[in-house]
Amino acid sequence: MTNDELIAALRDADAVKFGEFELSHGGTSEYYVDKYLFETDPHCLDLIAEAFATEVHEEKLAGVALGAVPLVAVTSVETGKPYVIARKQAKEYGTGNRIEGRLEDGEEVVVLEDIATTGKSALDAVEALREAGAVVNRALVVVDRQEGAADRLAEANVELDALVTADDLLAKESD
Repeated sequence: MTNDELIAALRDADAVKFGEFELSHGGTSEYYVDKYLFETDPHCLDLIAEAFATEVHEEKLAGVALGAVPLVAVTSVETGKPYVIARKQAKEYGTGNRIEGRLEDGEEVVVLEDIATTGKSALDAVEALREAGAVVNRALVVVDRQEGAADRLAEANVELDALVTADDLLAKESD
């Protein structure tokens, strides 16, 4: 799969919208990447799983709840690697876990995420995984909006890798 194939698939899924949008961190943007449109499209999921599979090494996979769960699940199937899910907060019922799935102390984990803007949700997942005993040095995202996530994660010694950047996506959108 090439970067252009993924960009075309995101466009075909109508996942890139233009207008004025409020983002989860409270800021506004002239474009919006609708993760629900690409995460519910089988072709996009297939391309993302294939691309993520080439980027992961020996690490266990971790998905950020709720948005990255479909991404980590298809990547797990593609790679044959198990995964865990990092919740935003521990649930107040059942086991009360913040990390769902099997995680060994000292295990190396790569965080998978859908879209990185400020990097807050990925960093929250990294912190939760580290508190649970994992070693986390990398986060992989489908789209990096290039609005500070890489710097924020770098401050926590986490490298951010993206399949597509906002520059890539917007350049292709204007073609």
